[in-house]
Amino acid sequence: MPCSTPRTSEELLADIRRIAPELVQLRRQIHAHPELAFEEVRTSNLVAEKLVEWGYEVERGIAGTGLVGQLRKGRGERRLGLRADMDALPIVERTGLPYSSTVHGKMHACGHDGHTAILLCAAKYLASHGGFDGTLNLIFQPAEENEGGALRMIDEGLFERYPCDSIYALHNAPGLPVGHMAMSAGPAMASFDRVTIELTGVSAHGAMPHHGVDPMQCAASIVLGLQSLVSREVDAQRAAVITVGSVQSGDVFNIVPERALIKIGVRALEPGVRAQIERRIKGFVQAQAESYGLGCRIDYVNKYPVLVNEAEHTAFARQVAIDLLGDHRVSEREPTMGSEDFACMLQKVPGAYVRLGNGVGADGGCMVHNPGYDFNDEALPVGAAYWVRLVHAALT
Repeated sequence: MPCSTPRTSEELLADIRRIAPELVQLRRQIHAHPELAFEEVRTSNLVAEKLVEWGYEVERGIAGTGLVGQLRKGRGERRLGLRADMDALPIVERTGLPYSSTVHGKMHACGHDGHTAILLCAAKYLASHGGFDGTLNLIFQPAEENEGGALRMIDEGLFERYPCDSIYALHNAPGLPVGHMAMSAGPAMASFDRVTIELTGVSAHGAMPHHGVDPMQCAASIVLGLQSLVSREVDAQRAAVITVGSVQSGDVFNIVPERALIKIGVRALEPGVRAQIERRIKGFVQAQAESYGLGCRIDYVNKYPVLVNEAEHTAFARQVAIDLLGDHRVSEREPTMGSEDFACMLQKVPGAYVRLGNGVGADGGCMVHNPGYDFNDEALPVGAAYWVRLVHAALT
């Protein structure tokens, strides 16, 4: 095997494609055995086994099932971090694939199996080929899906033990052709907050509602009124979304319920707008409850911050993609209202979050978080080659 960087992108992609089939099979193995947040024991074992086999120093148990594989080459002082997420989603798979989930109610519906396999493919190549001078930290993170695995890794000393001068992550993008990439500087993904509202009234017979205090009337008013907080109070040029995901109250036809529970998701692309919405939701809901004579409890949880790509590092990531794929296959990515806890890592270390084409239409175009989704294995060697090229560019 050669010890230096291939002269051309075509040579690099050819090298990666020779080792990719092994990692495709590993990806499908992970896909068939999905694990939810902080349950990724089997996946973590598999990742650690491969990294140790290839000569990486591996530390396990960070945030429970998270791990870091470190590879040093030469005497360079630069330190680079690459992150992949490992967790699955609580969805019943309906792909009919031969390697579909063997665990009912759990599936890799967001492509984290592909992200893990991509980073492992790059790890194998870099271990045998070298081509860089410095320290490479491969971060395999648990619990990206709403459970804050990135923040827990940080709180447990990730960057104190594995300092990084820059850090990068990628995510597959259905609707973007395979062999294409996209990214943008600045706010790239929205913050995410979870709000639980409990309204408490007085139960009564449905025929005599005047003997009770009905929380459903107030719940309906809150659901409708919340939308005006965005449409009439947030600057129309600034993005925000309030989603009422659940309203739960009572279970029979003829009883005024005692309680109503409302669950809300809140997203924004600017910290100021995020704070404004939090303040207004709390004030609005409390006022509504008081006007109906109800008790009210509001549990407002700030989950993920706005994901902000640092301009210089995004420009660097884009140039690496152009060098690998050509400028006609690298585009700007408009900010999305989805959320990602890689945002927590970018608050500590500058870097960028990039998108990798997963395919169009029937060929990889099914949107994530869908029971019919599957990561497109044709994208795996492209993503792995991108990581290799970025490592060579950053650590030389």
